[in-house]
Amino acid sequence: MANVDVIVVGAGVSGLVAADRVRAAGRSVVVLEARDRVGGRTWTETVDGVDDVRVDSGGAWVAPDQRLVAAELQRFGLTTTAQAGVGDALMRLHGRTRRYRGAAATLDAVATADVAQAMLRFTAAASKVSLEEPWHGDAARRYDAMTFETWIRRTCLTSKGRDFFRGACGAVLATSPSNVSLLHVLFGARSAGGLEHMLTTEGGAQDARVVGGMQQLAQRLAEPMGRWVRLEEPVSAILSDDDHVTVDSDSGATTAHRVIVTVPPALAASIDYRPGLPAGRTMLTQRMPHGSVIKIHAVYRRPFWREQGLSGEAMTDRGPVSVTFDTSEPVGDGYGVLTAFAEADDAIALAALSPQRQRAEVLDALADLFGQPAYDVVALQLRNWTDEEWTRGCYAAHLPPGAWTQVGTALRAPVGRIHWAGTETARRWCGYVDGAIESGERAAAEVLAALP
Repeated sequence: MANVDVIVVGAGVSGLVAADRVRAAGRSVVVLEARDRVGGRTWTETVDGVDDVRVDSGGAWVAPDQRLVAAELQRFGLTTTAQAGVGDALMRLHGRTRRYRGAAATLDAVATADVAQAMLRFTAAASKVSLEEPWHGDAARRYDAMTFETWIRRTCLTSKGRDFFRGACGAVLATSPSNVSLLHVLFGARSAGGLEHMLTTEGGAQDARVVGGMQQLAQRLAEPMGRWVRLEEPVSAILSDDDHVTVDSDSGATTAHRVIVTVPPALAASIDYRPGLPAGRTMLTQRMPHGSVIKIHAVYRRPFWREQGLSGEAMTDRGPVSVTFDTSEPVGDGYGVLTAFAEADDAIALAALSPQRQRAEVLDALADLFGQPAYDVVALQLRNWTDEEWTRGCYAAHLPPGAWTQVGTALRAPVGRIHWAGTETARRWCGYVDGAIESGERAAAEVLAALP
């Protein structure tokens, strides 16, 4: 006899959406979460020493065309506020800093033309990638045979053009273009409406933030489930037979008809499956490393950059910081908050330093962009997602050359009574909260169709 109809492993957004949909269909469900909180890669927390300031240390932004996120936010009465953007943005490349506004060109004419021609080629290639079966077709095999770095070197004619696409790879995948398959980058861009859309603030992937923080979405999903969401319950093994599936966690064994595994691929690979998973699924998760990112919040007495006519948005090749945003309250006399990211190689290098040296490096980078006042922080908080035991990297997992076309078919395919979810399995907005919702809905539909 099964304890419940469905077990969900992981209380991130995808897992909680899956559980919510199963529960809405009248079926019993339990969610097992290793952390002491819900939310997964969404995490809204206070800044150390500044209780009045809450920040999103995980996923934060919402795009206008992320309809699934919009529907869930509306369902729970959560609202968004436009990403602060009044004033000039900054771009620092090759030792030179430019101020710009809107879509104004930030590179010289030659580099701008180079980026434009390369972007046309990139978009044309992405249009050939299937969202349902990215691994399928001759074009997929060609794209999957090379790294994104190889494509950049073959396509871009200027050093600034190459740097633009390398920076874009770090911004959206948090890894070096030499680590990732061109096919994976093309699929990710197409799933999100285009590479430019992923990099854009107003109207793009960084258009708005959730008032009060993105983690509220997971908290609202979890509330009605009460004790059926069990925290600090890391799953160690999943045992399947002809009739049931048994999941072992710290409190013992729970039995169900079906299980949905929603944790990141690297963590899913660490679970003991009996009988063992098919070779394709095992090889897939072994070849899906996560990106490296440190999300940084610098808190100031006031948003001083606004007095300089700056929006707080900046991109730089100086390192360790690559991009910044103003995440202060949009109006009022409250604290100023600059949110910055160290990504890919910069995140790995920064993580290797002592806390004191990390602080110095970050503040030097912010001062290089915004001047001497950037040193005068009230608080500085760094969240290294690679250090998070139950995440091991962000924003999402990526695939190296050859993996998509060799074992990509195993990404979403159920294995007996085991089903897979998580933003990495999404067709639309893969790697984003919207993709997590899509994956949870898909997995829930699978198990509901299969339940007796």
